[in-house]
Amino acid sequence: MDHADDADATTRAQILRMIVTEGPVSAVEIAARLDLAAAGIRRHLGELEGDGLIEPHAGPGPADRQRGRGRPARHFVATAGAHRALAQDTPSLAVEAIEFLGQAAGREAIGGFAGQRARRLEERYAQAVAEAGPGPGERVNALAEAMNRDGYAATVRPGPKGLTLQLCQGHCPVHQVAEAFPEFCEAETKAISRLLGVHVQRLATLAGGEHVCTTCVPVALGIPAAGTASDNAGGAR
Repeated sequence: MDHADDADATTRAQILRMIVTEGPVSAVEIAARLDLAAAGIRRHLGELEGDGLIEPHAGPGPADRQRGRGRPARHFVATAGAHRALAQDTPSLAVEAIEFLGQAAGREAIGGFAGQRARRLEERYAQAVAEAGPGPGERVNALAEAMNRDGYAATVRPGPKGLTLQLCQGHCPVHQVAEAFPEFCEAETKAISRLLGVHVQRLATLAGGEHVCTTCVPVALGIPAAGTASDNAGGAR
């Protein structure tokens, strides 16, 4: 591989990482962020799409929703194949092990294991979130930063009318496990609620086939999320 090929591979990796973290994003947005020509970005997007790592997003991107006018640009999100390629664990073995746990000790044992894992995450992030202060806005940003250190590719985006924030996780280290066992999504949702000190609602999950895990966090005083942590756990599929 020559220098040009190395540079192209590096650029494609940067583009893919940006799509995983911030998708849906357009070629123009990526070009502006990387300070490259949009035409070159579109070439790389075509190759990533051809490799099955990204796909067009049906709706407008965040920038188009904020503008609220004009024809939306073509936006891209990462595919399930991209998330599997980015995984740093051994998901197939983990799925087999958890299946065995369920067979040997019952389905409730899987929920117990998922809850234990979520509590460990909660303990790891608790100090950073507490130091951010009492406000849910500050706490959710601190949580996103902490989660990023564990590879979650997390971002925080404004919800409708400024009443909520959306904690978006572009990557899940246990994506394939959660596809088979929704208990992991349920336990994580409860942990997020406890960390932030507010009731949250899972709007979408990677395990459920969406391009990102999205958790709705209320930030306006007196405005609750659409359900309690217990209620939301049943909807995270």
